[in-house]
Amino acid sequence: MIQSQGEDWRLYRQGPTHDYLGYAMLATLVLLALFMAIRGRIKVEHGMSGIKIKRFSTLERMSHWLMALSFIILGISGLNVTFGRSLILPLVGKDFLGPMSGYLKAAHNYTAFAFMLGLAIAFVLWVVHNIPDRTDLNWLAKGGGLLSKSSHPPAKKFNAGQKVIFWGVMVLGLSLSVSGWALLFPFEHSLFSDTFALFSYVGIDVAHILGLPEAPYSAIQEQQLNSAWHGIIAVVMICLIFAHIYIGTIGMEGAFDAMGSGEVDLNWAREHHSIWVDEVMSEKTDPADAAVAAPAE
Repeated sequence: MIQSQGEDWRLYRQGPTHDYLGYAMLATLVLLALFMAIRGRIKVEHGMSGIKIKRFSTLERMSHWLMALSFIILGISGLNVTFGRSLILPLVGKDFLGPMSGYLKAAHNYTAFAFMLGLAIAFVLWVVHNIPDRTDLNWLAKGGGLLSKSSHPPAKKFNAGQKVIFWGVMVLGLSLSVSGWALLFPFEHSLFSDTFALFSYVGIDVAHILGLPEAPYSAIQEQQLNSAWHGIIAVVMICLIFAHIYIGTIGMEGAFDAMGSGEVDLNWAREHHSIWVDEVMSEKTDPADAAVAAPAE
């Protein structure tokens, strides 16, 4: 009848989780604002050429937007679980927050499957382009040209920064999906007990390092750990996506076109992904076939 860990979990949710995760998101937004104020918008150095080159196919853009839009819904509905009572309740009252939270919970549960589908499709489409190589070392050494107004280092279809985003989204997204699945179908999994047992085989006592009770855990403890882990990973991913949204919209001129129309200006492509442009051009018998003449917007 009494499970003392329940009170510990409640205090954790209302204390460290609520505070530190909120601070992490605010700090990310502040850092991006400072970066914008100091660096300014990254312009196309040679100006728009008026010539477009195909960057992403319809399928690639569909998978991106499926993943992106579903994540936005998941983020809003998930943050309501953590911050709704303290931030939204005083503004709208319980008569509004209660039904709203119910609808958001339902949206969260069903949208999760769309996110997992988008994640899987994106992995299949882009994993071959996101394998690290020597060009990434040069890109990282020069800060990708983001920290100064000097020329951008050569890059293939995805530069080192985009590869970090890709692998971050894939690893964090997989972790979110696994822990979320365990929350959708409760009391059927022992993910933490099994994971900690696996680490113990190589001499790593994860439970002790994290200050947790020794495994194995009861079904309710597994759910509590899943809930805490799911929230932490979600906020880490939200902070990562903040940076991704910034650089893909207001942070860099011409970047949004890649996932908007699927075509980017040729000068933009040459400045940010010169190796990729050369590869695309070399595949065409006539270089003009690789680009579509169109007035720059």
